[in-house]
Amino acid sequence: MLTFIGLGLYDERSITVEGRDALRAADRVFAEFYTSHLVGASVEDLERYHDADIEVRDRAGVEQDPEEILAAAEDGDAAFVTAGDSMISTTHVDLRLRAEERGIDIRVVHAPTAQSAAAGLTGLQNYRFGKATTLPFDYAHGADGLPASVTDTLDENRERGLHTLVYLDIKEDRGDYMTASTAANMLASGYEDVLAVAVARAGSPSPVVEAAPLSELATREFGDPLHLLVVPGDLHHIERDALATLADAPADLLDEKLA
Repeated sequence: MLTFIGLGLYDERSITVEGRDALRAADRVFAEFYTSHLVGASVEDLERYHDADIEVRDRAGVEQDPEEILAAAEDGDAAFVTAGDSMISTTHVDLRLRAEERGIDIRVVHAPTAQSAAAGLTGLQNYRFGKATTLPFDYAHGADGLPASVTDTLDENRERGLHTLVYLDIKEDRGDYMTASTAANMLASGYEDVLAVAVARAGSPSPVVEAAPLSELATREFGDPLHLLVVPGDLHHIERDALATLADAPADLLDEKLA
């Protein structure tokens, strides 16, 4: 059997009870941390807490050469663990499909995600979010200005009155984690006075949620990673009150966005 287990959002305790039990029962445990990362726990913290040896795989070891993972699942009970939810990345779906093709039994143990946390922390209604996008570092996409994948998503969602979740680039091998202020500065070139919400360390004991125009968020510091941005669309009056109360959003900008 191959069990996909989400570790949750922040540290070794963010996992569900079901996920904890499945991880501890596995014969071998594999992990990847290039799609996301637990900033509140190291691999050693996870191993101590769960009394398990964790074999970390790089991108090539999951996407191009997953044979060791699949063979372990054929011979016994293997677990594949990731930050956030276990099925949020196409990388994980691809591994699951490979296992299915080989007749390996599959189990999926879900966990909280940045998307659910963003809605919960900001008070924005989950069903009013449109397509999400990822803002890459300049050196990662190699083009001048904002990538079309980002601007097209923002423009389409704003035209429809929908909220946009902007994931911020992670280059775990370089230790680079894009901050909300860096992201706001990049986006402000095309959306200077647009209201946005910075969310830092979702799932931790002390998350930060601050709303302001992008040009202002670009000047603030939000502390340790991981960060993300939300660009609100049209607001229901409860969403307006939530952003005012939970994120200290400017009243004048909120009133402009009431649906």
